[in-house]
Amino acid sequence: MKHLLLVGAAIVSMGASAPPALPPAQPITANDRAEGAKAHPQLLAEFGGAYAGPQADYVTKVGQRIAVQSGLSNTQGDFKITLLNSSVNNAFAIPGGYVYVTRQLLGLMNSEAELASVMGHEVGHVAARHGQKRNRRATIGGLGAVLATVLGAAVAGDAGAKLGQQLGGSIAQSFVLSYSRAQEYEADDLGVSYLGKGGYDPLAASTMLKSLAAQTTLEAQVQGKNASALPTRQSTHPDPASRVQRAAQKASITPTTAKSQNREAFLAAIDGMLYDDDPKQGVIDGQTFSHPDLKLTFAAPAGYSLSNGSDAVTINGAGGRASFSGAAYSGDLKAYVASVFKAVGGQTALDFGSVSSTQVNGLPTSFASASANTQSGPVIVTVYAYEFSPTSAFHIVGITPTNGTSAFNSLFQSVRRLSTSEIAAIKPRVLRVVTVRSGDTVASLSARMAYQSNQTARFLTLNALSADAKLTSGQKVKIITYG
Repeated sequence: MKHLLLVGAAIVSMGASAPPALPPAQPITANDRAEGAKAHPQLLAEFGGAYAGPQADYVTKVGQRIAVQSGLSNTQGDFKITLLNSSVNNAFAIPGGYVYVTRQLLGLMNSEAELASVMGHEVGHVAARHGQKRNRRATIGGLGAVLATVLGAAVAGDAGAKLGQQLGGSIAQSFVLSYSRAQEYEADDLGVSYLGKGGYDPLAASTMLKSLAAQTTLEAQVQGKNASALPTRQSTHPDPASRVQRAAQKASITPTTAKSQNREAFLAAIDGMLYDDDPKQGVIDGQTFSHPDLKLTFAAPAGYSLSNGSDAVTINGAGGRASFSGAAYSGDLKAYVASVFKAVGGQTALDFGSVSSTQVNGLPTSFASASANTQSGPVIVTVYAYEFSPTSAFHIVGITPTNGTSAFNSLFQSVRRLSTSEIAAIKPRVLRVVTVRSGDTVASLSARMAYQSNQTARFLTLNALSADAKLTSGQKVKIITYG
């Protein structure tokens, strides 16, 4: 579920005049702290929990340093900074001084100043009270309807909410999906001003946005799509490419006591950090998802993308959407299928008729289908359930148009147990900082990237390098290897 940050709009022309005055922040209130404390554990659960280790301590130090520039509090300890154990490119902040960044996004950065720029932008949303000003429908309690719409397969009413929850989502989206263009610009401006006040190079906001634009292009390339065709609903902010120039212009008129980048310290801090999926949460490799602890695997059809969430793996493509997850199991597989349909339908009962039984790759399997009406027309909802032991089962919920019910047949038939040797072969990817030696080239270092495809594009994007970049001996660069 790799989303991108800082969603954008048209570039706004800015002259070289002094920056406009920004509204003063209201200090953190007791209600803010209570709201943040309530949401915090839910956000940790959604994003794989907190990432422990020296990187977390480093992120906390930088986050607190930049957050106090907001005026929300003059005490660094009032800000709770969390590095999330998530392979999603994301960052966000919520009321009460809670600020989050994922390790995946941290890996895309190339300096401490860029880290500060991302966190400053998110704190800017809180300082400007954007969460209180946006549409209040996008709250944690109303997430179901939001997620159902995001997935494009919303069954009307409560059933839509249940279906959205079944197909996965993000609590964080409830805080940021409804930010307006003006609010995004204001958060940009606040973030740049915080960089200046904190002694960082204000231009880091622009270079970070440029890296995010490159990441958007890379994601499209990996998925075989045009970058402009990627829906903005995959992000929690607008297209970064359109904001690079504006942020650079803003930086040119922002006063600062220093222009610190702290690149060397940053690279030393993130060296050895886990990258992409944590095997404890399952691993996506091309079209295949494997979970060594659960000892299971399955494969998405060609042309479909996989997203690994905290509670479900989602499979998306032109022919439909599906979700793989688990639930409580009492030993009755047909009853399990019925319970999944009940959860999906909510107050709108889905008529799935009788439940059939078979075996898939040696696993006892039960399945059924039901018709449902959605905002974009009628669809077929299919549930396949697989027994892995007398006390554990998993299921796939597939949503397809009525004329495309075979889209997920290969997916349904691909679920199987992992062998001992397959489990042993699953290795985590790790970010390593290496020093360029004489004779090293973009091609030679890209070949060391732990991917089967797009190695050069991944290396260039990871290091914010252009396609014609020339490396110099002694230069520090990042590569992704198997741990």
